[in-house]
Amino acid sequence: MPNARQLMTRGAECVGEEDTVLEAARRMRRLGVGALPICGADDRLKGMLTDRDIVVKALGADRDPATTTAGELAQGEVVYVDADDDARFVLRRMTEHKVRRLPVIEDHRLVGMVSQADVARALPEPDVGDLLEALSTD
Repeated sequence: MPNARQLMTRGAECVGEEDTVLEAARRMRRLGVGALPICGADDRLKGMLTDRDIVVKALGADRDPATTTAGELAQGEVVYVDADDDARFVLRRMTEHKVRRLPVIEDHRLVGMVSQADVARALPEPDVGDLLEALSTD
């Protein structure tokens, strides 16, 4: 059974908790991604920022994206997996928290990102079907 380290995309970029939402949106566009981990000055994971967060929590709430920071939008528990967690555990985390991507941590530092597609390639179809079902319901 592959682990998160084997499934993940390495070299994930963080957005700093003090970076503006506008800077984060530009980075997302440059990287072609819809979410970025939020890292603190200590290089530790503080949360995730999605394109939906930017639209709903910043623009939709009349907050200025040039002055609102990524850290201001980080809320709740930071959901992640350890680099040594196996694919089934990664699948369970995604299913429980209804997320399509998770940061991968090693020694308290971000080392990569694992996506729904990464897990889908590693597990049998019935397991992947459970994830897709969980993600499609609210």
